[in-house]
Amino acid sequence: YSMNINLPILYVDMDDTINLYTTHFTKLREHQYHYPQAKEGFYIDIPPNEDAIKYVKLLSSIYDIYFLTAPSLKNPHSYSEKRLWIEKYFGFDWVTKLIICNHKNLLMGDYLIDDRLTNGSESFTGEHIHFGTEQYPDWDAVLKYLL
Repeated sequence: YSMNINLPILYVDMDDTINLYTTHFTKLREHQYHYPQAKEGFYIDIPPNEDAIKYVKLLSSIYDIYFLTAPSLKNPHSYSEKRLWIEKYFGFDWVTKLIICNHKNLLMGDYLIDDRLTNGSESFTGEHIHFGTEQYPDWDAVLKYLL
C-alpha cells in the first residue's frame, strides 16, 4: 500500500462497506443473541466483502487510503477487534491506516465511502460516496467512479 501524501485521501468505512456486518448480525440474531454487536468476538468474526478487499488494495496505488469507522459504544471490544480485522484481511502494514471515530466530519480528505449518513458522514467536507445506493450499489460502481 502507499503512504504518499501527494495522493488524494480516500476514507473507507468498515461496517457494511468492506465487511458484511448486517449478514453477520442477522445470522447471530437468529441464534438467540438479542444484541450480537455487544458480544466479545462479534467484530473480528464479520466476513469480508471480497470485492472491497481486492478493490481497496487496487485503489491504494492512486489514493492515500484510510479506514474510517465508528466504534460500538456498547462494546469496548469493537476498538481492538476492528484493528485485528484490518490486519486479518489487509495485513499488519495497514493497521496504521485505521481511524476509529464517531465524528467523521472532523477529518479532512477528498472522498469518504460510507453506507450510512450518520457519525458525521452526512456532513463530511469532501465527497461522500454513498455506498449501497442506486448510484453506488456495489464495489464495481465505486471502482468505476474512482478510476
